[in-house]
Amino acid sequence: MELPVKAGDAATQTIEIDNGRAVIIGANGAGKTRFARHISRQLGEKAFTLNLVEALYKDSVPDAEASDTDRLFMASHLPEYEKNRSQTPLERLISMLMHEELEQMLAYKFGDSKEDTTLPHTRLDTLMELWKRIFPQNDVLVEGGKLLFRNGMAADSFPVRRLSHGERAVLYYGAAMSYAPRNSVIFVDSPEMFLHPSTMQLLWNTLEAMRSDCTVIYVTHDVEFAASRAGATVIWVRACDISAPTGPVWDYNVLPPQDAIDDKMYMTILGERRSVLFIEGDQRSIDARLYPMIFPDRSVKPLGSCNKVIESTRTFNDLNGLHHMSAAGIVDRDRRDDAEVDYLRRKNIMVPDVAEIENILLLPEVVRSVAGACGKNPMHVFNSVSKSIMAMFRHDLHQQAMLHTRHRVKRTLEYRVDGRFADINALEKHMDALIEEIDARGLYDSFCRRFHSLLRDNDYREILKVYNQKSMLSGCNVAGLCGLKNKDEYIDRIMEILRGDTPYADTIRKAVRAALSAPAVF
Repeated sequence: MELPVKAGDAATQTIEIDNGRAVIIGANGAGKTRFARHISRQLGEKAFTLNLVEALYKDSVPDAEASDTDRLFMASHLPEYEKNRSQTPLERLISMLMHEELEQMLAYKFGDSKEDTTLPHTRLDTLMELWKRIFPQNDVLVEGGKLLFRNGMAADSFPVRRLSHGERAVLYYGAAMSYAPRNSVIFVDSPEMFLHPSTMQLLWNTLEAMRSDCTVIYVTHDVEFAASRAGATVIWVRACDISAPTGPVWDYNVLPPQDAIDDKMYMTILGERRSVLFIEGDQRSIDARLYPMIFPDRSVKPLGSCNKVIESTRTFNDLNGLHHMSAAGIVDRDRRDDAEVDYLRRKNIMVPDVAEIENILLLPEVVRSVAGACGKNPMHVFNSVSKSIMAMFRHDLHQQAMLHTRHRVKRTLEYRVDGRFADINALEKHMDALIEEIDARGLYDSFCRRFHSLLRDNDYREILKVYNQKSMLSGCNVAGLCGLKNKDEYIDRIMEILRGDTPYADTIRKAVRAALSAPAVF
């Protein structure tokens, strides 16, 4: 794909788009929409542009400046009176779907071949399946040649015009993308508009899978949306000079695909600034998938190591007078003792009441919610998981005690060997005293006694707090008990639940926030 001439360069730049998606991102007024139009013009008929605002609000008859979907509408088999009627582009798409559905039904009923007794699967069928996936509590139905909707348990159905902006956005994108020519390049401006973050992710993940033959290019200023398009080619448009003699010239960069969005861009393109939540891991980690679902009002930024999270939170808050935002962090508990945890929490770093991120997914409320959502007996599943965790912890008890002892010794040495010593004799004397004071054997025995006590008391939550074992999620067979293939499907199921608005999702969010001791106003 050919990009415009870059400021300071003499030649155009050509790039290959991997994974079928690209993101053009920049601040308001940076020229990203012009940039996208330039690319679409180079692609000619291969480009297919979606315009949500026009689709929802432009009530008119298609004219010479018709959009890509309107041109398809004018070329369809619809009767002329339908084509000359004033409608929004969304309503025209629905007219096309309904007419196509009628044609398919008539062809099936009166066609010559009766070998195939199954009804054809139409674009309307695909759209209705999408609707039920995005809004599982709502119904979509065809009555009297019209597409009607019903919310929840409401008895009355209603037409498209009574849907919310977000619902109509889902309807438009689903219908429009079903009509995109094969192997086309689909341009989507402001894909996050009117959509809740969880709905937005599910919608675009589903539509990308539905049109895997196409390349989708998103134009956005939303960093979180850009980060959600894992593996996408990211083009950062910083500015545009529209007064250049040869036409618009852009200042832009194509970011290396392996790099996360850097701090400088993050601070530049945030338009309506939100407070920041720094977390461990990278864009593909469980942390990066889970915490945006738990804290949708925060800009969640993975930083890798726990030390980077702690330092970035401190630095960010020290500069509060400059950017007027607050920052918080989340780090794994690992083997930190209560004193270390209290210190971090005073520094605006949340530390969960479990050892690591995988243990959060084994909280009783989470296990029971996933089991219920999968149609299994929640208490039966949790009791089985609990027994397995107890057995694993009993088997690993001495190893875990040793790991906790080593951590405590290491932290004590780090804190205490920090004085100024006049000579080597003074340092040696200090170290000898420390060895006697630390008493590694005593620490080890103390941890063993404590862990035996947790097993004796069947204290599942406290075991989750001290047990660091990456294989625990697989070893306890929670996925199999929920009817899922493996731990990855179990994790995916949790994310799928959190994308919805159900009691199960509410229970999981409350459980995770409680485990983090997250402030009520956070």
